[in-house]
Amino acid sequence: MDVLIHLFVGLHIIGIAALLGGFLTQMKAMGQGTARFVPAMLHGALTMLVTGVVLVGLNQADDQTVDNIKIGVKLALLVVILGLVYVKRDEEKVDKGLFGLVGLLTTANVFIAVLWT
Repeated sequence: MDVLIHLFVGLHIIGIAALLGGFLTQMKAMGQGTARFVPAMLHGALTMLVTGVVLVGLNQADDQTVDNIKIGVKLALLVVILGLVYVKRDEEKVDKGLFGLVGLLTTANVFIAVLWT
């Protein structure tokens, strides 16, 4: 079971990397007001959602404790991120504030995962 959990943790990190990497590649464009949500950001957010749900299920099946409040906060942030990226994915330009919000929420999600014990 540990190998399976570690495999999905790795996939979850790949999803985070795709979402945050997509944001970081658009930082210069954000400064110019021409940033857009790239497909990697949508795919990364979806990967995070699916692997996160699987990880919760695997940890509960392995009788490990799961902090449901932490998972709920992370899920709420991810749903907001996913909603924004999905709705605005076809627009040529996304407002700086909205684009920055996605980056901020993604970074907050990472810090919640790492620091909330």
